[in-house]
Amino acid sequence: MTLPFGRRLVRGWRAWALGAVLLLGLGAAADRSAAVWLQKSIAEAFQEAQDLPSAPDVSVRGFPVLTQMASGTLDRIDVKADHIPGQGVRPVPVTRLDARLDHVTRSSDSGAAHADSARATAFLSYADLGTALGVDIGPGRDGRVAARATLPLVGEATASARIVVASGNSLAFRDVRVGGDLPDRLKDVVSGALDREIPLDGIPGGLRLTRLTTTSEGLSAELSGKDVTFRPDDRA
Repeated sequence: MTLPFGRRLVRGWRAWALGAVLLLGLGAAADRSAAVWLQKSIAEAFQEAQDLPSAPDVSVRGFPVLTQMASGTLDRIDVKADHIPGQGVRPVPVTRLDARLDHVTRSSDSGAAHADSARATAFLSYADLGTALGVDIGPGRDGRVAARATLPLVGEATASARIVVASGNSLAFRDVRVGGDLPDRLKDVVSGALDREIPLDGIPGGLRLTRLTTTSEGLSAELSGKDVTFRPDDRA
């Protein structure tokens, strides 16, 4: 036999459960809305700071986002940006940037954000490097890069070099080897085209270049930093 208060108790539990589900659903929806708004705001700020042609893809990790916002610290932010323009006379744009920022807080400067740590991978295409250097650049053997230039009255000249991390977030060509039976003067012309450091200035300030590797289509640059502060007008 089912007692009357038993039926009321069952109905009460059902009502409570339904209310809890609705509250949880509303809470999740509110948190998702907050995440979307925050990601859009960060993307717009990053686009403006880096002078991007389009907004990057931004993901705020962790749940709930509202709790993180209330505490003033975001657990993690992932940023994926394309076609970051370079600076200078012969700029080298960053074709693609994948960045991860951990424990991000708003600094006392309302226009800045502070991350306990950050790491990123930037990709630079051989085509953009070649444009900056005035020669054709491509993959070489044994992790080297190959260069090709056309010299007046001589024709095509080739060279290869190691790519290394230089000071000031720059990349440099070392151990340049010029191929072919060219006079020393012309060899100097070819090697001189590579005898310069290229600043990687299309990345957010605070990140430091730590490693460069060659791929079939370009260079992969690894960057990292601790206690990094990002400002709207701060670029490397």
